[in-house]
Amino acid sequence: MNRLDLLNDSEEAFRSAFDGRQVRMWTALPGIVTAVDFSKMTCSVQPAIQASVVNEDGSSTRVNLPLLLDVPIVFPSAGGFTITFPLAINDEVLVIFSSRCIDAWWQSGGVQRAMEARMHDLSDGFAIPGPKSVPKVIGSISSTALQIRNNAGTSYIEMGADGKIKLVSSAEVEIPNGLKVGSISFATHVHSGVTSGGSNTGGPV
Repeated sequence: MNRLDLLNDSEEAFRSAFDGRQVRMWTALPGIVTAVDFSKMTCSVQPAIQASVVNEDGSSTRVNLPLLLDVPIVFPSAGGFTITFPLAINDEVLVIFSSRCIDAWWQSGGVQRAMEARMHDLSDGFAIPGPKSVPKVIGSISSTALQIRNNAGTSYIEMGADGKIKLVSSAEVEIPNGLKVGSISFATHVHSGVTSGGSNTGGPV
């Protein structure tokens, strides 16, 4: 065997070993929510991509990956504020996988050691809500303004690039603690110069 043959054999061996390790290295997967526990801010997720298993006869079979349990939900949060939304069963999420075991960190917070030596494992995922497969895409997305909206687009709060804020609702708007414009309360303001007949009143005070 000449040197080139040895090199080719070594490359093939390395490639096979690397491919085998990649199969066990999880980075991110789309998934479908099967259960939600808001008290722990976790969910259960069924990975939406199947795995291929080689049978004894050399054929392959597609199988579902195992259900992911107690996956922390990623809500946008910082500085004492959080944007939450009612994650629901059958919602689609993107699960990203930590490069190290997150068990101790999840239980206690702070800086913790990895409780196990596993790496890029299915047990160490975080669920990020938001990705949409084609059958679940939403319509009427604004290309010019920021919106917080329902999927139907019938209710939303919108802020444009000019700073204008727009509120649209398909139902009544509730403001439990009242509303003020400047120093004028909508709930308790009175008008001056009230007279009988069709004359105009004074401004609100």
